[in-house]
Amino acid sequence: MCTFKSPNPTTPIILDFFFLFSSYLIHFWLITSKQLVGTLVAGVVNLAVAWWMLDSIKDICLDDKLHHDSPWTCPKYRVTFDASVIWGLIGPKRLFGPGGLYRNLVWLFLIGAVLPVPIWVLSKIYPDKKWIPLINIPVISYGFAGMPPATPANIASWLLTGMIFNYFVFRYNKRWWQKYNYVLSAALDAGTAFMGVLIFFALQNAGHNLKWWGSEMDHCPLATCPTAPGIVVDGCPVF
Repeated sequence: MCTFKSPNPTTPIILDFFFLFSSYLIHFWLITSKQLVGTLVAGVVNLAVAWWMLDSIKDICLDDKLHHDSPWTCPKYRVTFDASVIWGLIGPKRLFGPGGLYRNLVWLFLIGAVLPVPIWVLSKIYPDKKWIPLINIPVISYGFAGMPPATPANIASWLLTGMIFNYFVFRYNKRWWQKYNYVLSAALDAGTAFMGVLIFFALQNAGHNLKWWGSEMDHCPLATCPTAPGIVVDGCPVF
């Protein structure tokens, strides 16, 4: 089924965004000669860690067998699996074709093709408004692509951080933004990954779980309830 998922048109677009982002950081830090070494090291380490986790963590990615407080639910890869089922096993016609549950989403292709036009027109009508040409529809649309496996807490922190550093800091301290913004972004990513590893080995691997409001996935008991009409699940409303 992944044969139908991996080569889809969005995969190279996502990889291009990651490549451009990493290339910008490499150019910013003036360490272009080390890009290949970093890529090789990251690939080997990621593969080794993933292999070790699959062999060492019992029932990893199996939601029906894991403890309800377990962090090993693999939401991102579950989205990939679900997309593989949609495009390979079920087929898009039953979901997006006539009479399909998500048939109206097909209109987004037309909306995505037309939406940049009014932005371009407004930039020509109001050339003094320098912020209008900065509206990049592909970048905004790609931002929504990360929402399916994320929780409301992730989206809220993403919006808050982006607003602070890409609007207020950019507007009132542009020199700091030019020098440190992308470095800060890389530092936040690296710090999150480092703390995830540290918390696992120091606490979770020893059987200790952190219980606080930040460890709750979405603070909504109905978040996992189905929305399709007629499906009955205990504790969930029926639409």
